[in-house]
Amino acid sequence: MKKLIYSIAFASLLLSCKSAQTTSSKSSEVSVSIDLNTINDDKVMVTVMPTATYEDVITFNIPKTVPGTYSADNYGRFIEKVKAYNAKGESIPVAKLDENTYRIAGAKKLAKITYWVNDTYDTEKTGGLGGEDVFSPAGTNIDPNCFMMNTHGFVGYFSDKKEAPYTLTVKHPENLYGATALIDTDASNTIDIFKASRYATLVDQPIMYTKPDVASFKVEDMDILISVYSPNGKFKAADIAPNMEKMMKAQKKFLGPINNTKKYAVLVYLSDMAKNDAKGFGALEHTTSTTVVMPEMMPAEQMDEQLKDIVSHEFFHIVTPLGIHAEEIHYFDFNEPKMSKHLWMYEGVTEYFANLFQINQGLITEEQFYERMADKIRQASAMDDTMPFTKMSANVLSKPYKDQYLNVYQKGALIGMCMDIIIREKSNGQRGILDLMQKLNNEYGINKPFKDEELFDKIISLTYPEVGEFFKTYVEGPTPIPYQLFFAKMGVSETPIKIPGNVFIKDQSPYITVNPSTKEIMTLPGIVLPEFYSNLGIKNGDIILAINGKNYNLDNIYDMIIASQSWKENEAITVKIKRDGKETDLKGSVKLPYEEIVGYKATDDSKKTVKEAWLKG
Repeated sequence: MKKLIYSIAFASLLLSCKSAQTTSSKSSEVSVSIDLNTINDDKVMVTVMPTATYEDVITFNIPKTVPGTYSADNYGRFIEKVKAYNAKGESIPVAKLDENTYRIAGAKKLAKITYWVNDTYDTEKTGGLGGEDVFSPAGTNIDPNCFMMNTHGFVGYFSDKKEAPYTLTVKHPENLYGATALIDTDASNTIDIFKASRYATLVDQPIMYTKPDVASFKVEDMDILISVYSPNGKFKAADIAPNMEKMMKAQKKFLGPINNTKKYAVLVYLSDMAKNDAKGFGALEHTTSTTVVMPEMMPAEQMDEQLKDIVSHEFFHIVTPLGIHAEEIHYFDFNEPKMSKHLWMYEGVTEYFANLFQINQGLITEEQFYERMADKIRQASAMDDTMPFTKMSANVLSKPYKDQYLNVYQKGALIGMCMDIIIREKSNGQRGILDLMQKLNNEYGINKPFKDEELFDKIISLTYPEVGEFFKTYVEGPTPIPYQLFFAKMGVSETPIKIPGNVFIKDQSPYITVNPSTKEIMTLPGIVLPEFYSNLGIKNGDIILAINGKNYNLDNIYDMIIASQSWKENEAITVKIKRDGKETDLKGSVKLPYEEIVGYKATDDSKKTVKEAWLKG
């Protein structure tokens, strides 16, 4: 999973025509039917027909937690009117035990369960970036124009049938296409039939139903499908696919022999921020696909850059946890989950690869790579740097550990970098962490999980004792990592650098505010404004009406802030302001605020060979 977090201050300024029928015979598989043709009060009906059971009492469960989210989301709160029937259509008693669990007595006679599913997008306040919302890429949308079906939000399981095969039948309008990595076995344009070997496989396969806007290409022997939902038509799959293809080809070249899937789907849902819609931006990985939620208002250049970083992270999950994972993940308990202690690998190494491959394949410069790692160091330093990473990982569903989860993308990636550096140094540049992951993939793979307590010993046996000391001190222990010592092994030293900031916010503190009664955006009085304002003649208390001809107020302030992130130094800009009731157009050039921070630079030519092996492979 990758969360794209906009500043907290942004928020403060204010994604055969045979239907299942009840019969007296029992199938060897669980059959699920979802009807998208009938929306009742923003809900759709689901029917589940179980296999035979020999137990008098069973439970029907909706997931509390799903792999990749590392949070207790309680999808059962979106389910209502759960009813059970026997083969004659007579009701069987159902007792709700908790938010996600229903007890069914007389289960031997059970023929089907029906219930209604509500979606998550139109009730979101934070999008899973705080509060109780489901993170949008793990959420659901029920709308005649687009159904985002993260299947774990629609399909439940019986306590005795998690390992039974599943068949999912989806009835849908003819004008909607279901984009997914699953194979539709029905030729009809109004019914899709998908089969899965077990419940965990079914709910690992999202489907997005929308008017067809897809693009496809091959990366070596892997079929890639890109599907885009853009409510106002701003983006098309054909716009996004070229950069995706370039990126994924570079990723496959970087990965080498690791090849865990033959088909991969990228489902891109673009949120319309002008209405009740998804608010949590980022992506959620699945075994053979990625769900992405982004704001449709984002400028095209910035969208390309964000998608490159986000989707590359999710795509690298085909290495881990798809190919390399613990028993806690392989036999995941959706309602009483036990978490693995190796988030440093599942998310951290994945995020490290998402950056390393770009310098390795020439997509970014060496300086840009150092800048990215320096930024992760700064962000990690703002977290609890003494909390053992393995302890945080194993307890990530509860406080205080879950509050540190976002550090998997910062310190987790830096752990991967330091391991890579140790292996490169000890092998004189011949091996690195990618070589290690290839060996682990060969040792384990999709269907062979490792025991959580044995992974470190296995890694040490495949690398060096120094890696074990690193684990003991910096991953299992409370000692902060001295990053400058590891960079020095590659001939890289600390150096001051300047980075551009945002003209509207600094360190979570805004330079602007909003008048709630008029919705007007105003520069804050009584503070020192950066050069951007003085260069244009904007003063404290001025009302910003428009920028470059586009009007702004509270309703579209996010548009303004997001657009500003792509402004370049010295480019022309026109800002319309109102001062003392008089409107004025101020013309000039963009002056970005710069901040001097600690960065890194190659300074020791004696380490050039091992450094080149590290970055270029």
